[in-house]
Amino acid sequence: MTTIINMLTFLRIFLALIIFLLLMKPDGYLLALILFIIASVTDYFDGYLARKYNATSQIGEILDPIADKVLLVFALIGLSINLSSYLVGFISSLIITREIWVGALRDMNSRYGNTMATKVTFLAKIKTSTQLFTISIYLLGLSLNNMLMIVLGDIFLFLSFFITMYTGLIYTRNSFKNL
Repeated sequence: MTTIINMLTFLRIFLALIIFLLLMKPDGYLLALILFIIASVTDYFDGYLARKYNATSQIGEILDPIADKVLLVFALIGLSINLSSYLVGFISSLIITREIWVGALRDMNSRYGNTMATKVTFLAKIKTSTQLFTISIYLLGLSLNNMLMIVLGDIFLFLSFFITMYTGLIYTRNSFKNL
């Protein structure tokens, strides 16, 4: 079972690259949306299957958050380029920076035996869901050629940004108060 779960994780990484490439041409938007939804669903299912069958692996625990970040980075950068949006580019850079920072905190905490400080919280799951939903709105807006959806995506991008930064602040505070 761990092989299937890890394959879902690798699929998410592969799909991220394809989604990025599809965002570079207007006739690829709908397929990018479909593949992004599939990639987002693999994020849910690899975790669900790992918990249900108690089929966790060390490589899976390492790769799953990396696959999430790879999908996020490729999608956000692809959207920034595609939309020629400094707003999307700047906020995406802040979100990506937070993701790298939390990864560094997790590494630091694992070295000090303080992994509870950066244990995934319910709010962090909401953060990921909001990020994926925001990207889906942008992709839907591009697919439908609907600028109102793009503006809605901008609104959700701000919401994603605030949740992302807040969870990063919580992880930072927890990491340094317990050291």
